[in-house]
Formats: sequence, structure tokens, C-alpha cells
Amino acid sequence: MIRIGILGAAGYTGGELIRLLLNHPEADIVFANSESNAGNLVSDVHEGLLGDTDLRFTSELPFEQVDVAFFCFGHGKSAAFLSEHTIPSHVKIIDLAQDFRIQGDHDFVYGLPELNKSLIAQAQHIANPGCFATAIQLALLPAAHLNLLKEDISVNAITGSTGAGQKPGATTHFSWRAGNMSIYKPFQHQHIAEIRQSLRQAQGYLDASIDFIPYRGPFARGIFCTAVVRTPAPIDDIIETYKDFYHDAPFTHYSEQPIDMKQVVNTNKALVHCEKYEGKLLITSAIDNLLKGAVGQAVQNMNLMFGIDERTGLQLKASAF
Repeated sequence: MIRIGILGAAGYTGGELIRLLLNHPEADIVFANSESNAGNLVSDVHEGLLGDTDLRFTSELPFEQVDVAFFCFGHGKSAAFLSEHTIPSHVKIIDLAQDFRIQGDHDFVYGLPELNKSLIAQAQHIANPGCFATAIQLALLPAAHLNLLKEDISVNAITGSTGAGQKPGATTHFSWRAGNMSIYKPFQHQHIAEIRQSLRQAQGYLDASIDFIPYRGPFARGIFCTAVVRTPAPIDDIIETYKDFYHDAPFTHYSEQPIDMKQVVNTNKALVHCEKYEGKLLITSAIDNLLKGAVGQAVQNMNLMFGIDERTGLQLKASAF
């Protein structure tokens, strides 16, 4: 059994991670850390787990008892935590924040299995990708592999309210979000840097800009993305490349038919579809922001790190209706 500690376990990602790991045949949750909820039942905070576990939150950090620690902190807190705490060298770390996603003076491997599977399998520390970044990279990586990203790329993507985290805010309040849409951080979203890094890795260079407009959607979970790439390449060649690129990816699939978001919500799947309109390639992709965009991918990375089938504990059915 893989012995697991979870830090920042009271938020949306912590709750989803606990839900997955309780049903993972190789996982044993040793502790779920939350300073503000220490002593409380996990199911009192994550009410969907009522009847599934009698686990309680703890303020303790018994790292010596675990094989892997998941960091479910807000952005910026993982680096601060590691600067203040000593974690035994045998403990693997999977960080869900953005602190170590950009290559630099650290040993964290960028945890997108469709790009870095072999590196993930050998890694001690993983930087789990962002949710928008996952959807956009999976839409564009095969095009980068085919050397198609030569002109500026237009990307629109809409996400559910859970993407903003559990702490209430003006733009997550139900009466504001329901029946409403808005944009935020146009052209300057924090995920653009990691997207550029991966596309550059796949293509060898990236001079084109990524003109990304993120949308807030009137729903709880899911991401639907569209990307437009100008290219003279024939659509049949493009589709064949997409199929080949994801041939061995257990969760990312090329769809011959147009896709919709409900096909992936509540799963670790990503769906991708391509169409060509004269010189414009339209790529659509869809993921669940909390699963393939966060903890589902983190568990997939854990499976790879410990040498078990990456699908273990992640065979989830889409809600679909």
C-alpha cells in the first residue's frame, strides 16, 4: 500500500483527492492535515464523504509515516512550506500549486503524463499542471509536435466556479454566477508561462504568442477550450497526428465527433477534436478542472511514480446528463 499524507486537505482539491484515494486499491491515507479543522471529521467539511470514512483532520505532520505527500495549498504556499519544514528524503511530493511548474533551481518534474511520462516515473517531486494549462496543452501539443505553431494562437476557455477554490468570493457567489458569464485576466493568466514551456518542449521553439481569454462559467466544474491555429497543413494529416500522439494515453482521446463538456465531468478524461476552416485549424478540448485539471492527474502521477498502472483508482464515469 502507498502511504499518503495530504496537506491543505479542507479545500475542494483536498476533498476530491480524499474521495479518489478512499477508492484507490493501493492507497492508505495516513493523515489529512488542516490547521483550522484539526480534530473535525473530514465528512463534516466534505459532506459528500459522509458514510465513506471516519478520518479526522489533524494539525500534525507525521511525514516519517508516509511514502508520498500531496500539497493542496494555495499558490505560493508550497515553496514557503518547504523553506520552513524538513521532509524526509524518502517522501515523494506532488504539489498542486504553481510554485514549481516553471523549470528553475529545483528538481520538480512538470507532471503532464502525455508529455513527461518517463520523467514522472523516475521523479521524487512533481509539479502538477494547472487546470487551464492542462486543457490548453492537450489541445495544442500534437500541433506543436507537427510544427504548426508558427503564428499567434487564439485561445478561449471557460471554467466552473470550483476553479476559484472553496473560499467564497464575489465572483463565486451563486446569485452572481448563476446565469452569468465574465472574463478575467485576459492575455495575462498565470498558466500561460507553463503552457509556453510545454509547447516549446514539444516543438523545439515557440515564437508565436498565446492570446488566451479565460471565462467564468455558470456551472460548478469542467473546462471547455477552443484554440485557433493558422496553418496550411491538410486536416487529414493533422487528425492522424493527434490520434498517434494520444494513442498510448489512457485518459486523453481524440474524438471524431464534436465534443461537449459533460462527456468528461467527474472523470480524469480529456477529449480533443479538430476541424479545419480554410486556413484555420479549430481545436476543442474538454476536461474536469478538479480531476484531470487537478487531483485526478495528481493521482495519475502518483501511480506512475510508484510503478503501478496509471489508470488505477481513476476509472470514473462521466455524469453525461
